[in-house]
Amino acid sequence: MTVLVAVTDNDEGRAALRAAVEEAAMMSTTVLAMNLGLVDLDVSEYGGSIQVIHRVGREDRDPVVAVLDELDEHPEVTRLVIGIKKRSRVGKALLGSTSQRLLMLSPVPVLTVRPQ
Repeated sequence: MTVLVAVTDNDEGRAALRAAVEEAAMMSTTVLAMNLGLVDLDVSEYGGSIQVIHRVGREDRDPVVAVLDELDEHPEVTRLVIGIKKRSRVGKALLGSTSQRLLMLSPVPVLTVRPQ
């Protein structure tokens, strides 16, 4: 069992990483952190056993495809953690939503987290 967390370089990503570490501790397992941001991901402050998977940059696949590819490559993953933010219906319709697509397409249960 492993927890995969999709981490962006914003408050939602940091909240998701904190929640993933807590979830992994409850499950006595490890965390795979998929870095969807364009900056290096520092996980030293979160403790626990975290393996970081880096994307190369904007041209390195759609973020949803990147996360789904990692789920395919790691069959031991039993939970996906993602950060979300409140959006209006119009905002969702016009801009789409990475979180929404992951919720719909993930083959494993998804834990969604909003920043406090």
